Amino acid sequence: METVLKEKDAADWVYRGEGAANLVLAYTGSSQPFIGKVMRIQKAPINGSQRARSPTAFSKYEYLLWGDIGNLVSSSDRDTAAQTFVQRVMSPLLGSKHVDAGKLILVSKEFLELAEKNVSSQRPSWRVNAGKIDTQRDYVLILSDHSIFPNGSLEGEPCISVEIKPKCGFLPFSRFITHCNAVKRCMTRFRMHQALKLHQEEISEFSDYDPLDLFSGSKDRILKAIKDLFSTPQNNFRVFLNGSLIFGALGGSAENTDVIVGEAFEDALKSVILADDGLCTSSLLQLVTDTLYKSGVLDRLLEVQKLDSLDIEGAIHAYYDVISEPCVVCGQLNEDEELHRFASLHSLPLDQSLKIVKNFLIAATAKDCSLMISFRPREGEDWGSSNNTICLESTGQFFDYKVYFIDLDLKPMKKMEEYYELDKKIVSLYRKIEKGKVGDISNAKFYESMVEK
Repeated sequence: METVLKEKDAADWVYRGEGAANLVLAYTGSSQPFIGKVMRIQKAPINGSQRARSPTAFSKYEYLLWGDIGNLVSSSDRDTAAQTFVQRVMSPLLGSKHVDAGKLILVSKEFLELAEKNVSSQRPSWRVNAGKIDTQRDYVLILSDHSIFPNGSLEGEPCISVEIKPKCGFLPFSRFITHCNAVKRCMTRFRMHQALKLHQEEISEFSDYDPLDLFSGSKDRILKAIKDLFSTPQNNFRVFLNGSLIFGALGGSAENTDVIVGEAFEDALKSVILADDGLCTSSLLQLVTDTLYKSGVLDRLLEVQKLDSLDIEGAIHAYYDVISEPCVVCGQLNEDEELHRFASLHSLPLDQSLKIVKNFLIAATAKDCSLMISFRPREGEDWGSSNNTICLESTGQFFDYKVYFIDLDLKPMKKMEEYYELDKKIVSLYRKIEKGKVGDISNAKFYESMVEK
């Protein structure tokens, strides 16, 4: 008989965190199938209209886009489609040993309503105001809790896990980037987006982190990136001990790391990292660096991100051809030179336009996913030959490790227009900052960081 989670089961699921589209709960009960699991539940916007029941998961144009993946387009609902997308598209690209597609479980509406009520007080207020659990869903996605090792927390074995949101790791190289947006070729999207977030008061300080360091292939630069993420975590860096958050913020943006936070974190690490006083944090950051370097997962991720070879400034034209509508972007251009540049895109056969849009959306998933890197100390001396074991040289400790990609969401095709508009907004503000035309960004650190880069 198929498992169905009902109202009485809601008390066993506690808040773990959330992003823009999904809310994550962790299991605390005693039912064997769910021990060591987390649940991802899709959210619905507070101010949105009631989600209409659709007989299919995709629009007619998405059928064209994903038609070569039969059991993806035949999915009866968005939940099944999302799981199939991870299995059939992202797992082969990123490596099956680093991807967990999870399992869909039926839930009652009463379960979802009570779960929503139970966790509302633990969610950031701005998240509560923006969205809630979609109680019209029939399924939730059950995944392994990658912040712990199997049975680790039950047997008393400590497990430390670091969650990183890498973001886009390359500078776009598309010939379709317009002359006025040439800054995109020398400044990362992440750092320009920081300017917009600061301007809109979504963050209080500019992040030190530069994704180009993380994806550089240089161990020294990867370590710099990890240190910068630690000093300015925002929503891009979290640490869990035995599944419980000990650093960063759940569902929101953490403030920059001060002395008090740093000392508390150092103390929390002492049960796992056997370093001298004051050196546990630096040892962990080095361990994360060594593991990312050894595992090669960043190289795989960067390859998938680079499927976006035309940038949104090129892909948006293919999108309008796919949906058979006049290109809004071309309609806004005044220069004949620019119109001529995009004419080649609009003359492509449909199958090539579909490939451009598909690759862009797959890359968008790769740019927005997270990495969960987990460590468990192990006893013994010579474990260096194991593919999943790493030595922390500063302490002489050996750790089992695992690395998983999480949040591999299928991006709706209709988001293409949102991506284009956001890109315009990000670049436009940054250009104004360069020209000194934005007076309300007075953060000296922000300006210095921009000049340095």
